[in-house]
Amino acid sequence: MPELTHFNTAGDAHMVDVGGKPSTARMAVAEGYIAMLPETLRLIMAGGHKKGDVLGIARIAGIMGAKRTADLIPLCHPIPITHVDLALEPQPEANRIRCRTTVQTVGQTGVEMEALTATHVALLTIYDMCKAVDRGMSIESVRLLEKIGGKSGHWQRASGEGRSSTR
Repeated sequence: MPELTHFNTAGDAHMVDVGGKPSTARMAVAEGYIAMLPETLRLIMAGGHKKGDVLGIARIAGIMGAKRTADLIPLCHPIPITHVDLALEPQPEANRIRCRTTVQTVGQTGVEMEALTATHVALLTIYDMCKAVDRGMSIESVRLLEKIGGKSGHWQRASGEGRSSTR
């Protein structure tokens, strides 16, 4: 099993030194869901929320979250993000909205944390904007789906829940 990289030999937390690593194209994809009452989802989809375009605001918030990840996660490196694509897909049959985020960079460390943070922030924004009508919303299954680049290469979540594979 691989060792935890954010601890030195004395067991102290530290920022991983990526200075000697080559810059490569890197990409990460994350997803998550927010489940809600059917009436809440209909309100969002109809654009009838008094606070405005819930999904549009959540998309911008998620992109901002990706850009601010190093400010939120103590040992993350600030990295130059080259692209963020955040898609919010209402799923009326399941009374939820799916968020799928893809983040890209060319650098010495990956963008998994940026993709996961963007997904969380977008879903939290939906919660914030809609909590007045549905406090029981639930953010669920936020997880990494895929990452490309770096020493570990290409990793993709297997189709089974919670399992993964490395290519």
